[in-house]
Amino acid sequence: MTILGMCRPFRDPWDRVSERCFRCFPCLSDPARRSSLGLKVALVILHLIYVGVLFLFDSDLIEKTKKEPWYTAIYLLLFVATVAQYFFTSGSSPGYVLDAMRAANETDAIFRKTSTTSKQPASSKNGSYVITVDGSQSGKNPLGSNATSWTKLVMDMYPPGSSVRSWTCTYCNVLQPPRAKHCHDCDKCVLQFDHHCVWLGTCIGQGNHCRFWWYICEETALCLWTGILYISYLKANISRAWWMDAIMIVLLVTLSISLIFLLLLLLFHSYLVATNQTTYELVRRRRIPYLRGIPERVYPFSKGVCTNLYEFCFARSSIYRMEPLPSAQELEIKSRPYTCLDVLTCRCC
Repeated sequence: MTILGMCRPFRDPWDRVSERCFRCFPCLSDPARRSSLGLKVALVILHLIYVGVLFLFDSDLIEKTKKEPWYTAIYLLLFVATVAQYFFTSGSSPGYVLDAMRAANETDAIFRKTSTTSKQPASSKNGSYVITVDGSQSGKNPLGSNATSWTKLVMDMYPPGSSVRSWTCTYCNVLQPPRAKHCHDCDKCVLQFDHHCVWLGTCIGQGNHCRFWWYICEETALCLWTGILYISYLKANISRAWWMDAIMIVLLVTLSISLIFLLLLLLFHSYLVATNQTTYELVRRRRIPYLRGIPERVYPFSKGVCTNLYEFCFARSSIYRMEPLPSAQELEIKSRPYTCLDVLTCRCC
């Protein structure tokens, strides 16, 4: 009897159990979803281990909690908020091009239907979404009246004479607006694509970049606070078993490495937000056609630090915002070196 034949009696019950599990939970039948779910479970378990060991070993912290419950309450509130923000960000949509295209075509259909029945101007709002184009050039219609509303909307964002084929995704076969990119992990085109986060199991784009930044900020604060509590525990002159100190030191070392990584990631994304860039645009700048001829120190989509921060933090996620490529005149203005007068007039803001 072969080894495969000997293992068959053990495999058949396992296969039946797997089939029942996949039948009850269809999401587990997809290997990518299983991997994403496993990472999420592992991340939650890591958080519980770091916090649980602290409360299990540190008797001083328990005594301090009895005297000053507000201190521990704020720490646990930060812990719960960080885990909740993680799941909230991982379950959010980055803003897909297909969704924006459907919204644009539906909005255009409602507008035409309303305009034929009434002479009053129709609103472009449709439910919970609004299609907005920052600084779109009016009066341009290079494709004629036979093109769809999405095609006209997107081609108005590119320079005159651009070909539809040049900006059509070869995988989704949809016309991509500027700053959009096809994600091979999600198999969809993402608006203002930043990167695909493996730990979150989703892309980071226009719709969830702000939530991702807040998650990094909360995770950094939680790691920093937990590290301080670990150091306070190790500095306390209390007789305890050596293995407890060894466990705390190992956890503190790994926590310090994670904290350094999170701080660098937070600073990097804060820089991207302040200059209105994405990770993809910064890393692949020389390979992106619409950024290839722009100098490195020029941020073509930046509207000033204050405006960039306002739009990043307070722009509604239900709005599919699409930015046209800046004109040559705008790029020339942005490439000018700063003078004292520019500083006084807050040109950078």
